[in-house]
Amino acid sequence: MFIGGGAASTVDRLMGTPRKNLRGAAVIGAAAGLAAAFNTPLAAITFVIEEVVGDLNSRHLGRVVLAAVMGAFVVYALLGRQPAFILPPVAEVGWWHYLVVPLVALCAALAGVSFQYLALAWRGRLKRQRTVPAWSMPLAGGLVTWVLGVSVFLTTGHIGVFGLGYQDLSAALRNDLGWQVAGVLVLAKLLATIVGYSFGGCGGIFAPSLFIGGLSGYFLGGLARGWLPLTPADQVVLAAVGMSACLGAIIRAPLTSMLMVFEMTHQFAFVPGLMLGMIVSQAVARLAGRLNFYDALLVQDGHELHKIRPPLDMHGWRELPVSAIATPRLTTLDHLTEGAMRQVLERTPYQVFPVIRDGHLLGVVTRRQLKQALLCQEPPSILPVATCYPDQTIGEIGDKFLDSTANMLVVIDRGSGATVGLITLHDLIRAQAAVQQ
Repeated sequence: MFIGGGAASTVDRLMGTPRKNLRGAAVIGAAAGLAAAFNTPLAAITFVIEEVVGDLNSRHLGRVVLAAVMGAFVVYALLGRQPAFILPPVAEVGWWHYLVVPLVALCAALAGVSFQYLALAWRGRLKRQRTVPAWSMPLAGGLVTWVLGVSVFLTTGHIGVFGLGYQDLSAALRNDLGWQVAGVLVLAKLLATIVGYSFGGCGGIFAPSLFIGGLSGYFLGGLARGWLPLTPADQVVLAAVGMSACLGAIIRAPLTSMLMVFEMTHQFAFVPGLMLGMIVSQAVARLAGRLNFYDALLVQDGHELHKIRPPLDMHGWRELPVSAIATPRLTTLDHLTEGAMRQVLERTPYQVFPVIRDGHLLGVVTRRQLKQALLCQEPPSILPVATCYPDQTIGEIGDKFLDSTANMLVVIDRGSGATVGLITLHDLIRAQAAVQQ
């Protein structure tokens, strides 16, 4: 199976740090960096818990909190304690805007989901093409973004399509932007961000999602003022709801999305609307798919995502069922033709592939065997492989690895005999290391 981590290997060689201990350094860096970048220490803590660690009871929680505090202290010392968006106190917030909050959250979440779907679809298609050199793709994406940004500037006089767009977003949060202009900026920024990621550009996801969601809410608030007695403060609240909903739909971290908007504005009047909007946003995101944007990028690049929730002691670890740590996503070979072998080598980074013919498992072939077969123009030999069942425990299958020449087991269903997963030595070691951290 594929094991990534070139940078981790470099650190391992230079510093002598065991790879399993590098996760602590990663979560510390993520918490401190996010806290300092947006001056949002609470959101930094919840982001690491929701996205990186995935476990509120993690042993890393203490160091995550400390790192976020240190990041906030650095910002306070160098830049001051003011939030990212300095707003006058939001007063005169009425009740009518709560009728519009679900609509704003729905539209902002759909904008976030649309970004993820279109960016990944175009990115996948562009990666598969071979006619245009890879180095020219970011250049083309930058050119499209420039055309969009200049067109919007000549039309509206605003430059929010370029960069972070905080100037125009701040104007919306101060009620100092025309709602019609906000609609134009949303469409242009959404398209520019999709193009930027699709064509191989680099950049963050937090700032554009906050911009797109915020101006979506501001636009819908201005539109709704023609039918409902909304105050200017109500429209600002709707902009904040859009910021949180769009970000939450993309990163699938609801607590982070709510706390980030609150910490970036320091406005308590936003909290009820943020909570209501996040319910709608997460419902839309779950209907759209199970992966957030970061995980979807990794899957598209051929990485296997299988998150393990290990028990807290070794006895519990041995009693875990195979299904808890096995890799359920299979890349198999139905036939050993030249085209099939080339395709699986080009599209996946895995080292071992089960060979299944007419629904029956014949064995496995390794990546090295496939390359040698293509070089020698002859079919590879199929290696025998041991099997196990999903309901067997980790303690029961340990000896079976001695019978497998490929250092892996194929997991088959007891009833149908169908292949339902793989379990490798790497899976065992990774899960055991998680228990011992």
